[in-house]
Amino acid sequence: QLTYDTWAEDFKIRLNQALATWLNQVGYAAGLLLKSLRDKAQQWWYFLDHPSVPPDNNLAERSLRLAVTKRKVSGGSRSMKRFEETANLLSVIQTCRFQARSVMAFFREAISAHSCDLARPELIPFFQT
Repeated sequence: QLTYDTWAEDFKIRLNQALATWLNQVGYAAGLLLKSLRDKAQQWWYFLDHPSVPPDNNLAERSLRLAVTKRKVSGGSRSMKRFEETANLLSVIQTCRFQARSVMAFFREAISAHSCDLARPELIPFFQT
């Protein structure tokens, strides 16, 4: 941990030095990016201070892939209500997959619970503290 913390702090120092060096030497568009890196460093480099946070959004991108593919194939929804229903279903499907749960088993439980007036199955795990 100490090695990582030292590396992260050194990286931030070198980055700030590079930003100071280049900020007045670049064009408008690059200057905007460099100013953002300087002014919003806490947001840009959050993952350096919190190693449990991934530096990319690949998980979010993969989670959206099913919805985007479905929208492209089907041509989208014709109403906002249908769009919301589809988004809810795809959210349940992706959550079950992420939790390594059977989507069909979840839907069977949900339909049975609804038809028998029982408690609905949960997608958000309950953690006891």
